[in-house]
This record gives sequence, C-alpha cells and structure tokens, in this order.
Amino acid sequence: MGFDKTIVEKELAKPIREISIIRLVDLFLSFGYHIRASDIHIDPQEDSVKIRMRVDGVMQMAFSAPKSIQDEIISRIKVLSDLRIDEHLAPQDGRFKFALEGKKIKFDVRVSIVPTYYGENSVMRLLVEQGKGYTLEDLNLSVNDFEKIKRAIKKTYGMILVTGPTGSGKTTSLYTLLKVLNRPEVTIITVEDPIEYSLDGVNQIQVNATTNLTFANGLRSILRQDPNIIMVGEIRDQETANIAINAALTGHLILSTLHTNDSATALPRLLDMKVEPFLIASTVNIVIAQRLVRKICPDCKMKKAVTPSQIQAIKNYFDSEESLKHLYAGKGCQTCENSGYLGRVGIYEILEVTELVRSAIASRQSAAEIKKLAIQEGMTTIFADGIRKAKEGLTTVEEVLRVMQE
Repeated sequence: MGFDKTIVEKELAKPIREISIIRLVDLFLSFGYHIRASDIHIDPQEDSVKIRMRVDGVMQMAFSAPKSIQDEIISRIKVLSDLRIDEHLAPQDGRFKFALEGKKIKFDVRVSIVPTYYGENSVMRLLVEQGKGYTLEDLNLSVNDFEKIKRAIKKTYGMILVTGPTGSGKTTSLYTLLKVLNRPEVTIITVEDPIEYSLDGVNQIQVNATTNLTFANGLRSILRQDPNIIMVGEIRDQETANIAINAALTGHLILSTLHTNDSATALPRLLDMKVEPFLIASTVNIVIAQRLVRKICPDCKMKKAVTPSQIQAIKNYFDSEESLKHLYAGKGCQTCENSGYLGRVGIYEILEVTELVRSAIASRQSAAEIKKLAIQEGMTTIFADGIRKAKEGLTTVEEVLRVMQE
C-alpha cells in the first residue's frame, strides 16, 4: 500500500497543543490517496470527529480525532480551498490542488463544507486523474456493447445519454467518449458542474450560479461558438432538455447524463420534461445505463463452489447447470486489506434506438415496453452484464446483487 496508517494515528495521539493541523490534513489526504479513496468525510460528533473514507464505493471508518481540534481542521481545509474562514452558517464549495511525495503526484481535491448539528463538516473528493488514461477498451464492455458505442460515436449528430445513480462512473464514461472523439478536425465544448478533470484540446465551461451561468444558458452560448460536439454535464430541467434536443437536431453530437435507474426509463424521463416523443425518437442514438461493482483482488482470487442461493439468483443467465460448477471470490490479503476486492469495474446496459424502439417512443409506450423491445433487439440488461462479469471472474455475484439492490 505504501503508506503506514500508524503515522496518522501517532500524530492524533500527541497532546492537543503538539498536533500540527497542517501536517494532519496532509496526512489524511496522503492516506486517502494511498488506499484509493474517492472521498474523505470529516464528520463532527458530540465528543469527537470521525474521519471516514469511501473506497471502491464503500464507506469505511479511518480515524477518530479529538473534538477540540475540529474547528482547526475545518479552518485548514477552508484556507486550502480559498473559502471564507469567518463563515460558519452557510454551505461553501471550493477546490484545491494537492501534491505529495515531493510533488511527484498532484491531484485536485473538491471540497464541500456544510454546517451540521455538531459543527461544520467537510467532504473532500479526491480527483485523482484516473479518467485521463481511459480508452474504450478499459471500460470492459462486451463485444456487442462495444460495437453499439462505436456506431453511436461515428454519427455526427444526435444524442448519447449516460444514466445511473450518483457515483456510478457516468462522468468517467463521458470523458472516455470525449477522448475518443477528440480529433484536430472537430471542436468540442463542455458545460459542467463541476469540471472534474481537464481535457487537452477541449473547451470546458464551469456552471456558475452567481453569474447565472446555468446548464441552459451555457448551452445557448456554446451553440454560438460553432462546436461539432457538446457535452452537457446533466440534463436537469425542461429548458436544458429542449435546447439539447434542438442542438442534436441541427447537426451537433450531444453527450449528457440523466439520473435514472436503467436505460429504458431515460426516454419517459425526457417526456416528463415536456419533450415531444417524436423529437426524442429522432435524436437519441443510444442510452448507456451503468453501475460500478468492486473487482475481485487479483492477488487472492480463488475458485469457489456455487451455493444454491447463487444458482437461484443467476440460473436464468446461464445456458446450462453445467456452467454453474464454480464462480470466483477474493480470499482477502494484504494487497486488498482483507476485503477480497481491489478497484471497480463498470456493468452496463446499452439501449440502441432501433426503428422498433423509435416507434415505441413515438407512440409513448412505457419504459417496461421499451425495455422488452430492446431486449428482443439484443440488449443485455445491467444485471445480465454483471452476472457475465462474475462468471468471467471479474467480480462476485454478491457484489452484483448488492449494487443492483441498493
């Protein structure tokens, strides 16, 4: 792992006056980076401060700090993020750059501070630029899904929508697609809230409520900038949906996200935003629904006999009982801190808008009907994709069930 947890514990064990707050916050960030945490939560309690970290999508307790240094920890984070130190009753958002190991490793940290019952808390998101190196191959798509995405990004107009709950890897997928599309002969502009990673050769615009730079206003301005490809961080309202649809109709390729649970639900969601069904049918190229599941640790991966409950959960997804002899799991080792998991992988459901699906949307059919048609047309559901990855030994059936039932 390359970082000893006891270094942080020793700092916290010192007498209060001897604790260096600057060093302590740096240690939290260094430890978070080394255990691959996506978020660090500083949570004030009645008589202590809990420091928890989210690793591979799962929260875990990391440290407990004395209550008496709570305000100093929050103040240090505010100083780093250029936030108001004298403001304690309003939420504040900021970001800063953090360097460790002699400035060899640098990453952005996005900060949110909110007043709570026991004082201000802070959540720091570590934007370690993993998204930068991704290629389409790294997304671990099935051959069928890979071909669908390649067809969709070859089109010069229309919409590519990515859906899923918060923290399901939607932004990474969009950035990956933008990297593939980013060529000298095209202009790409994005409007995001917030900008997670900087992309070379892409004009990125940050939403700003104080200057009334909303998704809708940003999108209007972008259309006057002569782009070929536009990425809108999220379609949240009727106004943004209508501008995006019109831009897709007038020869732009639009990439965006929606908060829905599966791919078929995205289409009626646009109907809820008062977009005409024939417009949805003629502009949406594909909808990618996704989740992230933890990957089995390669250092302690082993075969396991299949249990009756696993057979029950997955029997519809395998051709014969024969192929259900064994699955895989992580035993737990030093590399994965005895969790049996290391890193995460996406599971997907890619709905391609075929002629059949198009007419179903135009006639306002329900999400369930659209999903049924898409499956007939060869769509693999998220659950089936997860089970396929469990069979291949990338993840476990329990992990797929946990993520799908959350």
